[in-house]
Amino acid sequence: MRRERGFTLLELMIAVIIVGVLASIALPSYQNSIIKGNRASAQSFLMDIAQKEQQYLLDNRAYTATLSDLGLAIPDTVSKFYTVTITPVAGPPPGFVVTAAPIAGKKQAGDGTLTIDNTGAKTPTDKW
Repeated sequence: MRRERGFTLLELMIAVIIVGVLASIALPSYQNSIIKGNRASAQSFLMDIAQKEQQYLLDNRAYTATLSDLGLAIPDTVSKFYTVTITPVAGPPPGFVVTAAPIAGKKQAGDGTLTIDNTGAKTPTDKW
């Protein structure tokens, strides 16, 4: 008599359980990596704005509140998850604060607001 080859239901269920356990461990780590990547994109863009603001100050003796004056547009990788604003600060000396606030209901919503000012101070410090 010949025994048939193949998988039993028990073996198949064990394989499904193992895949499920591995997926439950890997998925949160993957989502955390996506959030960090989105944050890094926003941080890079904020740094670009701060650099352009300093050049704008040298050229015009004042800071600007608009990205178009700086020749910048918000990249899609940032605009999907953050609202970016520039707030001039009355002096003396003049200043600015650039803020990237997460959009409610998106992946970044619980990540917190990122800011950088004319002195290079970045908040929150644990996210930079």
